[in-house]
Amino acid sequence: MRFGLYVHLPFCRRKCPYCDFVSFAGVKRGTMVAYAAALAREVSLWAAELGATAAQARGRLRSLYIGGGTPTLWPLSCWQELFSAIRRHFVWPDGLEATVEANPESVDGTLLAALRAAGVNRLSLGVQSFRKDLLAAAGRGHRAADVARAVGLARAAGFDNLNLDLIYGLPGQDLAAWRADLAAALALAPTHLSLYELHLEPTTPWGRAKEEGRLTLPPEEERAAMYTYACRRLRRAGFVHYEISNFAHPGYACRHNLGYWKRRPYLGLGVAASSFMAKRRWTNTSSLADYLAATRAGRLPVAESEEIDAKTAMAETMFLGLRLRRGVSLAAFARTFGRSAT
Repeated sequence: MRFGLYVHLPFCRRKCPYCDFVSFAGVKRGTMVAYAAALAREVSLWAAELGATAAQARGRLRSLYIGGGTPTLWPLSCWQELFSAIRRHFVWPDGLEATVEANPESVDGTLLAALRAAGVNRLSLGVQSFRKDLLAAAGRGHRAADVARAVGLARAAGFDNLNLDLIYGLPGQDLAAWRADLAAALALAPTHLSLYELHLEPTTPWGRAKEEGRLTLPPEEERAAMYTYACRRLRRAGFVHYEISNFAHPGYACRHNLGYWKRRPYLGLGVAASSFMAKRRWTNTSSLADYLAATRAGRLPVAESEEIDAKTAMAETMFLGLRLRRGVSLAAFARTFGRSAT
């Protein structure tokens, strides 16, 4: 079986006011070490669950993506334990796209060199903006200079596949500021850019402030102009707009995320991670304490599970596929579901 593997490292220095991901700020090193051991146990549990006991039956990774939180806060020993468990139980083929997310201020040359030596070949930096005022308001811990430093360290460590995340529609941001952010990003010559419009959940500090009238976002017309400008500017810079929010130089589209949009199997490890295999979707517990307890007891930390019927599968195929520039193949749809999409 081939599948994408996602690992959630839910630790960060502090929570950003717009973030609704499951993450925990200010966690001590001992908890991170315990979490690494729990992840190794979960890898082993899933290897047994998937029948990966003989070499020829071992699960074969299609891609690997490690996200957070801020994964690069993890100690090096934790990384070593995780990679050892993954390689022991699953096949890590040559040329596997293996991505780690990082914040610009959280990386150093030693860690990046170790990640690259372990087989990580793609780095995704959470830049969000280059403007000091916007970064401060958004609770980010870096400056524009940290981004350039991180990119330089990554290249020195051997990373030639670099993604930068940017956000548009931030409070106080206008088209001129957005144009400047794109120019600064392009000056660093990334191979991939992910551009996300700010969306606020009511459970976040910014979401509550917006609902109460204490926070104002740029008007819809301004946000639309930002997106339209980015599409034109990146096309001129040689990027392919292959998904609504994602742009890449030819050959550098994110294989892992393409797996999600094409409904390929994926396994999620860690707190709140989701998985999809064999017409079933499930999600791990979002409680760190429950996750640690379950894996210590030799139990899979699954909290919710659902079977995907044919009607849901067809709907997902359409709305996920239509995020992609290539859209949905009607011929492939008919082969998969035995009926026309029209």
